[in-house]
Amino acid sequence: MKEGYTVVDSLSIPSDFDSIGRVEVLIDEVCEKLSVKEDYYGNVLIAVTEAVNNAIQHGNEMNGDLKVDLFVGDKETDFCFSVKDYGKGFDYKGLPDPTAPENVEKENGRGIFLMRSLAEAVEFEDKGRNVNIYFSKK
Repeated sequence: MKEGYTVVDSLSIPSDFDSIGRVEVLIDEVCEKLSVKEDYYGNVLIAVTEAVNNAIQHGNEMNGDLKVDLFVGDKETDFCFSVKDYGKGFDYKGLPDPTAPENVEKENGRGIFLMRSLAEAVEFEDKGRNVNIYFSKK
């Protein structure tokens, strides 16, 4: 997470899709607490749950012994969800373009593209094991 953000909430969940409900509750609480514009709620919900799903499935490879950690950072005009897994990481710079003709019909490979489309900014750290997703409040 960039400098200037204050961590206002956090959550640690097992690498299990049944835990997504807890993430959704956190998103609801954070959006209400930070007075996030209602029109942005859907973008936050989709982008953050996609990041958590990726962390569970691709990062931690569904290993129930590994956790996914979420941190919420707040700043005056924007906020950030940081999602961390404990897998091997991945090459986030060499991702194929899901809109390229050869990839359009593939079932996978759209998550990060979707996150980038819905958020103000998305950045990766620690070999891709940590993703920071930034949103505007207004």
